[in-house]
Amino acid sequence: MTQKLTIEELKASLKRLPDWSIAMDREAITRAFKFVDFDAAFAFMTRTALLAAKMDHHPEWFNVYNKVDVTLATHDAGGVTQKDIDLATAMDGYAAVGGGR
Repeated sequence: MTQKLTIEELKASLKRLPDWSIAMDREAITRAFKFVDFDAAFAFMTRTALLAAKMDHHPEWFNVYNKVDVTLATHDAGGVTQKDIDLATAMDGYAAVGGGR
């Protein structure tokens, strides 16, 4: 099982992920992405889904048109783990390539 990050480790990791924040209602990280249109948002989600399947680690997300709201947590660890940080980092890269912000 993957170990949950300590609050110090989580805060240090979020310094490298400035657009992500700690969720208000649970031990998770969250970010809202915005793209130029639905196609760009869907392409981002597709790239992310392919990586998530390889990692066996899946995001919680909500998509409307050009917006994708993401929450990451490792359920069996009860909070944020390195898997979440790795997926968030990859998602930031995919968004940058796909014109997201």
